[in-house]
Amino acid sequence: MTKSMPHNAITDVPRIKVGHFTDLNALTGCTVVICPKGTTCGVDVRGGAPGTRELALLDPTCMVQHVNAILLSGGSAFGLAAADGVMRWLEEHGQGFDTGVAKVPIVPAAILFDLAIGRADVRPDSAAGYAACAAAAAGPVPQGNVGAGTGCTVGKLMGFKQATKTGIGSASRQIGRGVIVGALVALNAVGDVIDPGTQRTVAGARQPLTGRFINSLEFAAGTLGQTLASMAGTNTTLAIIATNATLDKAGATKVAQMAHDGLARTIRPVHTHLDGDTVFALSTGKATAAAGIVGAVAAEVLAEAVLAAVHAAESLGGLPAARDLKDA
Repeated sequence: MTKSMPHNAITDVPRIKVGHFTDLNALTGCTVVICPKGTTCGVDVRGGAPGTRELALLDPTCMVQHVNAILLSGGSAFGLAAADGVMRWLEEHGQGFDTGVAKVPIVPAAILFDLAIGRADVRPDSAAGYAACAAAAAGPVPQGNVGAGTGCTVGKLMGFKQATKTGIGSASRQIGRGVIVGALVALNAVGDVIDPGTQRTVAGARQPLTGRFINSLEFAAGTLGQTLASMAGTNTTLAIIATNATLDKAGATKVAQMAHDGLARTIRPVHTHLDGDTVFALSTGKATAAAGIVGAVAAEVLAEAVLAAVHAAESLGGLPAARDLKDA
């Protein structure tokens, strides 16, 4: 049995807060998820071009057991600097791993490439990460062209000018006796987005003359991938799963692995050498549920969040959003 949630967002998981920093001049930004005390985290990287920080400590064999926040940022590798601001904000608020001489905030981070839209010389920095934390709140999550989704696009196999604008999306679901699973995604894939219910393309690469969506997977297969050589590292979809189910780091890692199925159901092609696709999974509470069930539901919720990222986006930077391509 499943149940819809008040906000249909990752913040339906109790004590999860989301904050955005958005630069509509440079068309970039970052998004932070602030976690309650005692949150465990796992991660799974499937894309071939990731940009990350502090991921090694999420291995179940490593000492640190809890995280304080997760950062998703635009700006390519430059955007990892925004994590410094997140750490500063958390330190000011007394959060972090207690070393005995100082509390060190634990902030895993991942970036996506959005330098091709807006200004390539302006990227999220420490001040941006701090501002995202200051804006963090429970309740409804702003979606679309905000935070790390500000510069997000999909469908770049016909060239960047034929892409479709996307952004941030979120969704949630309650299962069983009070177990909540939420997802947040910054959708920035090289491939197209498919609605798994109808199998129709809802965002993706567009024909230069007609503006209609192409089948990017068929196009890439027809050229044997030769058109992709100049696009390496220029994409990446980032996602965060959160649940109030009790999971250790190994269980959270399994949820992150299974949640990638939600990307596979909605993005074609996905997990390419051009994408750095990364999924984090957070466990915040004391509800009881098996990691395998949480992971299966997480895949469905993440698929919903991907579609939300498409439908919430607005045209920006000379690229149309799906809402402006009704006949595509």
